[in-house]
Amino acid sequence: MTPVGPRGNGGQRWHRRAPRRLQRSQPPRSDVAAVANLNLAVANVALPDIGRALNASQVQLNLIAVGYSLGLAASVLYLGAIGDRFGRRMMLIAGTALAIPASLAAAYAPNTTVLIFARITGGLAAGMAFPTTLALITALWSGPARTKSIALWSGIGAAIAALGPLFSGWLLEHFWWGSVFLLTLPLAVVALVLARWLVPAHVNETTGRVDNFGGILSIVMVAGIILAINLAPVPNEGALILGCALVAVAALAGFGIRERRARNPLYDLRVAGRRVFWVAGCAGIIVFGSLMGAMYVGQQFMQDVLGYDPLQAGAAIIPGALFMVLVAPRSAVLVERNGARATMLTGYVFVVLGFLTMLLLWKQGSSYWEVGLGYAFVGAGVGFAGTPASHSLTGSVPVRRAGMASATADLQRDLGGAIMQSILGALLAAGYASAATAAIGASPNKNKASAGVQSELTKSFSGAQEIAKQYPQYSKGIISAAKNSFLHGANWAYAAGIIAVLLGATLVFFMFPRHKQEAELLASYQAADTRGAGLAASAPGAPARAGRRQR
Repeated sequence: MTPVGPRGNGGQRWHRRAPRRLQRSQPPRSDVAAVANLNLAVANVALPDIGRALNASQVQLNLIAVGYSLGLAASVLYLGAIGDRFGRRMMLIAGTALAIPASLAAAYAPNTTVLIFARITGGLAAGMAFPTTLALITALWSGPARTKSIALWSGIGAAIAALGPLFSGWLLEHFWWGSVFLLTLPLAVVALVLARWLVPAHVNETTGRVDNFGGILSIVMVAGIILAINLAPVPNEGALILGCALVAVAALAGFGIRERRARNPLYDLRVAGRRVFWVAGCAGIIVFGSLMGAMYVGQQFMQDVLGYDPLQAGAAIIPGALFMVLVAPRSAVLVERNGARATMLTGYVFVVLGFLTMLLLWKQGSSYWEVGLGYAFVGAGVGFAGTPASHSLTGSVPVRRAGMASATADLQRDLGGAIMQSILGALLAAGYASAATAAIGASPNKNKASAGVQSELTKSFSGAQEIAKQYPQYSKGIISAAKNSFLHGANWAYAAGIIAVLLGATLVFFMFPRHKQEAELLASYQAADTRGAGLAASAPGAPARAGRRQR
């Protein structure tokens, strides 16, 4: 293993202590990653209960599910850059501390508005803390040791996210829906203590100014994209949807102009334009987004259509988590032997098989093995593709841009999860509303249903359940039509997932370099970065040291 430590005075002493320090810093990094990944997933299994308790529409449920990813994805670039400049441990501690009141607010939210904002706040807290976990790996390790560390980080993180519904299901069996948001509180408290004592205060951090204006533009850009997608199915809100989309486009254009002109850009477009970097970034967004999208739709399918209780629905994801943990170490070996391209394409094959299983086999009366098979395929695909996607990002940037690589790797999960959940959720909502409206139109009793009743029937599955309780004489027909409507929307979502994964596979196949060319490109990147760092250090007025000494 090759630790990469700070330069300047004390560097040799740091290298002698590096293995012990790195080993000690692993528990808090894993703990923080667990907090972030669990919070990404815990809401999904509780959505049916939340819908009934707060009378939430399908669009509101989408925003509750995606709110955490929205806050994290929108802020991670900016907050990661702040951590690079002022201290990653400081951001880790501040973010973990903020996660505690955000979780409490979500657990005891009196309505959907408070719950959505609490989830977004929790995502902002993760945006402060989560980038540290991968940035420290990038700053401290190189070579095969970094690949193994990233495989561990990727596999455990994805598996924890997949196991979140299992833990949430047990809580819902014994407590109220808000209890799922308290799941991470003990982990957050432990992470605070461990981070204070075990995480190094400063390692290979930058000395330049933070691009605050670029950071604000990045937040507006990502938030606008995600909100526009989520609000798309809402009727009579065309002006709001168009406004969000225009704001996102304007922020994107402004961000591109700003980053090309800034002396210390928040997101170095020269580095981001490297083929290994941008193709891996796009590939990871689709892979991790597929996992979150499949979990989002699948949890509602199992509880609403198959009648699983929350614990059974959470347990159904175990095959996916198991395959992620088993495959991730093997993925690291394949990356070193065959290259990132072949390993990512292997993962894509399994993810496509997972969505095909859902599209063809997930129906009313589906057996557990059919459900578990779909998750097992997706889990294996994420296990294979997650490591090379993250490894390619960290390997193609200079160490001083570790936060940029880490933030992009986080965006793979969070922006990917937010976009895929938003797209699949929007299609689920639109497909459900379309099928429910058609079912009402074909019903011989349609004239007996008021406009308010029809609105509830087309709003969401939980809305149909409430109407079925009010009209028990029609209960069987209402629930049957609601299940068929849900499956109609879910099939739209699964088909969209297949299309997205195939597009991603096409991008990787044609644009990502083969193993030998990849190694040559990475070597050329490293040589260019070394020359650039040398020129910067010799320039008049350059800082006397490249990074702060570790404390």
